[in-house]
Amino acid sequence: MLTFTDVSVTFTKRDGEPFVALQDVTFDIPDGEFVALIGPSGCGKTTLLKIIAGLQNSTSGQVAVNGHRIDGPGPDRALVFQNFVLLPWYDIITNVAFGLEARGVGKAERLARAQKELERVGLRGFEHHLPHELSGGMQQRVGIARALAVDPQTILMDEPFGALDALTRRVMQRDLAAIWSEEGNERTAVFVTHSMAEAVFLADRIVLMNTRPGRVEEVITVPFARPRGDDVTRSTEYRDFVDYLSSRLEGMQRNDMQTAGITA
Repeated sequence: MLTFTDVSVTFTKRDGEPFVALQDVTFDIPDGEFVALIGPSGCGKTTLLKIIAGLQNSTSGQVAVNGHRIDGPGPDRALVFQNFVLLPWYDIITNVAFGLEARGVGKAERLARAQKELERVGLRGFEHHLPHELSGGMQQRVGIARALAVDPQTILMDEPFGALDALTRRVMQRDLAAIWSEEGNERTAVFVTHSMAEAVFLADRIVLMNTRPGRVEEVITVPFARPRGDDVTRSTEYRDFVDYLSSRLEGMQRNDMQTAGITA
């Protein structure tokens, strides 16, 4: 269980004035759930993800795993970035095994685990290619394989498909959904995105966030069973749900802008 209790983050701007990035964020994520964080830029999605990863502290409140406050990185969590972050001088299998090497896993075991995860993400045969020899979508598959290889309880993804073209992004969404269904809710996922359609396709629940200050407006359960194939995503009910959530978020943003005295 990931538990968020009154999480607030305040930064100090260059002029010395405080800036509230997150305010009183409170909700829970049960083990094995896939949760998407969605909201406008500046609402604190990535800041919240960094706190879960242990890369940043909250100013007040806490994020806890099974009742234990997160106060730094840990082997139970792995992060997938938007910009791949692969080591260019290492081949693909060594990139995937890198986290295991850092944890002291022996060479034979870490390469075997890296090979298994590369096959899961469809990259068998590319083990000894260098990152620059792969497409963007393939490089992101490497990033996902690297995160899965360390067998984390929680996987954190910060807009992992945001830099991909529309077709590749759709393929990656389907592949990630297939991996998730295959694992049978063995691990928890927190996924940051700007795409409501992506959030609905992948997540069990969606956390709608707003800005000025960053906060949770609503947590909504996605009412579609897995796997979500074409029969679901092409249905009127699915499209209507995506449209409803999109209009809900747009309405929140309009109200927030009016409160702040901003006109579109």
